[in-house]
Amino acid sequence: MSVRLKLTLSYAGFVMLAGALLLAVVWVFLLRYVPDGALMAPGYGSFIPNRSDLVRAFTPAAAEALAFLLVFGLVGGWILAGRMLAPLTRITDATRMAANGSLSHRIRLPGRRDELRELADSFDTMLARLESHVAEQRRFAANASHELRTPLAIAQALLDVARNDPNRDIGELVDRLQAVNTRAIDLTEALLLLSRTDQRSFTRLQVDLSLIAEEATETLLPLAEKRGLTIETSGDMTPTIGSPELLLQMTTNLVHNAIVHNLPEQGTVWVTTNVHPETVVLTVENTGEQVAPQVISTLAEPFQRGTQRIRNDHAGVGLGLAIVKSITQAHDGTLTLTPRPAGGLRVTVRLPLAQVALDRADTSAQHTLITP
Repeated sequence: MSVRLKLTLSYAGFVMLAGALLLAVVWVFLLRYVPDGALMAPGYGSFIPNRSDLVRAFTPAAAEALAFLLVFGLVGGWILAGRMLAPLTRITDATRMAANGSLSHRIRLPGRRDELRELADSFDTMLARLESHVAEQRRFAANASHELRTPLAIAQALLDVARNDPNRDIGELVDRLQAVNTRAIDLTEALLLLSRTDQRSFTRLQVDLSLIAEEATETLLPLAEKRGLTIETSGDMTPTIGSPELLLQMTTNLVHNAIVHNLPEQGTVWVTTNVHPETVVLTVENTGEQVAPQVISTLAEPFQRGTQRIRNDHAGVGLGLAIVKSITQAHDGTLTLTPRPAGGLRVTVRLPLAQVALDRADTSAQHTLITP
């Protein structure tokens, strides 16, 4: 049976039960007090109805009333059930459309905010997020296909040139093929890492984000020295819960971007960690050129490299901030990018605070200044 039919039968059953109870009340509290047998009373004529007479007159009327209540309950229950289930019909239609690939449809259920309205609004929100996610995945797949095709096309072109020119320097060809192959490997590893963080398939441990920031800074210090930059780190112990490897990758990407997208010389990178009542904060700032506000919203998108597509030894594959954003979201955090008034970028990562580790700490740890 359909839900509407079940509700109809339920409504009719309740109406019939209520009618039967009312008739039972009439019998119990009225008819049982009327005596049976011949009744004679002066001044009222020769006939007075007794209990049997009243039962014979009451029973057909009661049966007709119950029959009317049954019909009324079925018809009224069918109408009421239809009205009650109408929002579910709209939700079901929207679900079928979504299953067929149409994610742009919205229910937009009118009326007061009740349980069905909340269900419809939640479904609309889910459809909006799903549509946005699918569109983002399609853009990402298109960009990834383009980025992966580029090194393969370059390698094919180099091999064609070598085949047509047997006297070409083999050493130069091998070096260029190695560079192209390295870029393809880096891009593939970045895509795998991005997929891993999107699926949240990692073990969560208690970590100190300040120590991770120091490790990432020390790893990239030679690159900063080569470019004539200064890296400064400071902050408190910042306990959080997450994957040490992914958080290290996130911090390394931020510091690497701050080094690469900096002034040609005498630039600075600031790496700080702070503790707030419910969050820990990692901030990476750098000097550099002015960043337009409209560019900020696109920096965390896949395959975006600042205001232009840079090609050099440290340009990366355009997934640095996209990986940072994905890792941050996988750790239930937020990523904020803001331009510095003097030039450069300020990136702020907020992650949930691991309160247990904070309670066990006696004092906050101050970290030293690192300069090349």
